[in-house]
Amino acid sequence: MITAESLAIVQATVGLVREHGTEITSTFYRSMFVTHPELKNLFNMSNQATGGQQQALASAVYAYAANINNPAVLEPVLSRIAHKHASLGIKPAQYTIVGKHLLGAVKTVLGDLATAEILAAWDEVYWLLACDLVAREATLYAQQSARLDKQYWRTLRIERIVQETPDIRSLYLVDPDGAKLPAFVAGQYVSIALENDGLQQIRQYSLSDHNSQTYWRITVKREAQTDCPDGFLSNLLHQLTVGDTLKAGIPYGDFVVQADNEAVALISAGVGITPMVSILNTLAKQNAALPIRFIHAARHSTQVALQTDVATAAQSLSDYRSVFFYETHDNVTTADEFVGRMNLEQVALTDLPEKTGYYLCGPLAFMRVQREWLQAQGVPAERIHYEVFGPDMFTGLQ
Repeated sequence: MITAESLAIVQATVGLVREHGTEITSTFYRSMFVTHPELKNLFNMSNQATGGQQQALASAVYAYAANINNPAVLEPVLSRIAHKHASLGIKPAQYTIVGKHLLGAVKTVLGDLATAEILAAWDEVYWLLACDLVAREATLYAQQSARLDKQYWRTLRIERIVQETPDIRSLYLVDPDGAKLPAFVAGQYVSIALENDGLQQIRQYSLSDHNSQTYWRITVKREAQTDCPDGFLSNLLHQLTVGDTLKAGIPYGDFVVQADNEAVALISAGVGITPMVSILNTLAKQNAALPIRFIHAARHSTQVALQTDVATAAQSLSDYRSVFFYETHDNVTTADEFVGRMNLEQVALTDLPEKTGYYLCGPLAFMRVQREWLQAQGVPAERIHYEVFGPDMFTGLQ
């Protein structure tokens, strides 16, 4: 627990640190990568190029400092960060490296404004955050019997490729020696690592099928590449062929169906359909009797991935409805297809019980709109769950 003196200093200076936040985190990353270039193999260099990673770190530090005595606000963010770190195999010793360079950056940027008392208070905040995350990550590693050495990453072979849409393909991954893959919970993701120009880069992809298969399936959208390296890993994955190999971590993620749900509404857009299909296939395999609503938005019906899974799952569910929204569509044929952006008002969710779990995945702006609509209808915030990838995951939807 933070001391009263340090808490007062942090609260008094959080505005100052926020004002210089991006400069501080940019200085931090630059300094750390000079001293520890090997860490470039862990950090998303696309987000470094766009500045997204720097802003995400700054936002996370502000949020923690501003809400240090408000665990209800911090809990979902800390859980999300811990799962992300565990998926990367982050080690406790790496927090020492980060702390040294982060506090050094504060001193460099703020200069004489960063008194010894201010630095000590922010050091205390950082280590409270670090120790919290280390403890959470240790629990996650223990649950998966993970080893934080070279055994953490495993080589998987691509057994099959299915082109879902012009820009989305599913890769079916197996152990080359036939070993059983680690278990996962529907809705979780796995880190995938590929090398490019001597640098390992890692991205997280939702597992898009249920856990009872002999393979892992990831469903990847090929993102457009620009002047920065954004999208380069998805493009590399789209260049691979059957028989090629890649490295994968251990499944993690807290975007999973809650035990107390009396109904489930899966609301997605674009490639955000992937964890939803994993959840849907799992519920279908269990012959779940609870009401399930599968609501998806796409630009066109030809851009909906995993359509066969959605149709097949419906055959095993007793109270199920799928609804699709298409931005453009010249042949809407059923009452559960709509032209235009998603409007949940048209779906009639009022028949769902009070303890329905609402699950959102898609672009951040899309999820904000759906979340605001649900809350306006009286759905409690704790019943709305969402999956966020990239630097936005640290700031959430607030």
